[in-house]
Amino acid sequence: MAYQKSKTTDQTADELAEKILDYAVRLAEQSSWESIRLHQVAEEMGIDLQTIQRFYRQKDDLVEAWYDRADRAMLADAAQEDYQWLSPRERLHRSIFCWLTSMQHHRKVSREMLGYKFELGHIHLQVLGLLRISRTVQWFLEAAHRDSVDLKRIGEEVVTTGIYLTTFAHWLFDESRSAEKTSQLLDRLLRRAESFTLLASTTGAGNYTPPASDPSDQTQENGSVVH
Repeated sequence: MAYQKSKTTDQTADELAEKILDYAVRLAEQSSWESIRLHQVAEEMGIDLQTIQRFYRQKDDLVEAWYDRADRAMLADAAQEDYQWLSPRERLHRSIFCWLTSMQHHRKVSREMLGYKFELGHIHLQVLGLLRISRTVQWFLEAAHRDSVDLKRIGEEVVTTGIYLTTFAHWLFDESRSAEKTSQLLDRLLRRAESFTLLASTTGAGNYTPPASDPSDQTQENGSVVH
């Protein structure tokens, strides 16, 4: 079904950008991310390439938007009232796991996006990928209210980055129900880091159990469910 153009307000522009991303991911599920071309997305939606270029200057911008969406899902979850009662370790677990499971229904495409970004000859995309990792880790630490400074802050960033990348790599191939094995791995890594005082061990007011949640409950910022 072709997508009908909307009124040119800021809200509808955001919605159109999200729909372009949704259509690209949907087409990639039917084939592969490598095979998708922007003109195919435009034809599927009934729009022109000029419209897509307003939001995405190149195909990799769609990859960045995909992971930006995961950032937003994680930050929306961190705004929930119960989040403030968690310990620092529990907050990091919840945020990293939420980031991953917001993409659970499209794990195959997420894996292919990374493969595309790190192909030989895509050095410029690889640099952007490293910046993306750093940016997402910074949001994890902000969401978890990590307020350390100087060398301690650098240490937390390095440790959190290692835990995040290890967990991400495991999640990409995790076939367990609701990514339970990924959740368990993440919990072990965070507890180990805490036991070696690589992460602060200050406790919160509540007790949080690492989730094996149904990823279908994850929602986008615009209120639609990620499928």
